[in-house]
Amino acid sequence: MQAIIIKKPGGPEVLQIEERESPKPKASEVLIEVKASGINRPDVFQRMGGYPAPEGAPDDIPGLEVSGIIKEVGQDVKQWQVGDKVCALVAGGAYASEVAAPAVQCLPIPKGLNFVEGASLPETFFTVWSNVFDRGNFQKGESFLVHGGTSGIGVTAIQMVKSMGGKVFTTAGTQEKCDYAIKLGADLAINYKEQDFEEYLKDKKEGVDVILDMVGGDYTAKNINILNSEGRLVIINAMKNAESTINMKKVMVKRLTITGSTLRARSPEFKAAIAEKLKKHIWPKIETGEIKPVIYKTFPLAEASNAHELMESSEHIGKIILSLE
Repeated sequence: MQAIIIKKPGGPEVLQIEERESPKPKASEVLIEVKASGINRPDVFQRMGGYPAPEGAPDDIPGLEVSGIIKEVGQDVKQWQVGDKVCALVAGGAYASEVAAPAVQCLPIPKGLNFVEGASLPETFFTVWSNVFDRGNFQKGESFLVHGGTSGIGVTAIQMVKSMGGKVFTTAGTQEKCDYAIKLGADLAINYKEQDFEEYLKDKKEGVDVILDMVGGDYTAKNINILNSEGRLVIINAMKNAESTINMKKVMVKRLTITGSTLRARSPEFKAAIAEKLKKHIWPKIETGEIKPVIYKTFPLAEASNAHELMESSEHIGKIILSLE
């Protein structure tokens, strides 16, 4: 098979295409002929040497999500057959023409979507469901804030929470991105380069019940200040700074929950439970068009380094995809 290899930790130029042995699916896995792979921020961290693959996943082939056609099924797999079109969450190895995936982490590509659109779903949809709905316990009628509203996570969170009956706030770095977030369903979009989101929401007399944060640093204290009583702050990255100073008295008085997670190293059983919830609650909304994939740009597999340059520029709105068709 063809695969994108991290030759050594470094910049986008360290991503090189090579021939590799095709993976052998385990009894509980399927082998997917990859048609498209999604680019995600953790791929960049892995390329730079800061996010090692979990045990059992390729340590030099990045990529967490794919779409394609099942080429082979393990002996214990009953729910899938050769020829099925699926999208899948994997722990690594997605930047390749073939990848082995736990069968329980595969989902059917929603009706009406092509392979590129299908590949844009797993990583962000699994992440948002796990952190907003499971850990954050979002409930219909609550208010929700996601930082980075036009990132892959952001465009997913805005649409998912809005479709589940939430009032959605977000932050973004340009007016164009704020306008797009509103188009996706956000009720308020705040340009963080021009306005302080904490002061803006206070001026609007808007408190927040659930916050999904990828920034960290001084955002943490600001998040705590705007949370309503019984509010939940869920942290999934700390791009600004992993260390924060917070007022614990506010946490106690408002009975706040501060939590966080990483999904990549969790078990197939854990991810299978998320897959079932997505299939039940979210996939029908994608098929009706209530929730839409947001694709910014596609690149051929061999141009993965260019895709990473775009990811690091943060100019994109939505997902960046490698297409193998």
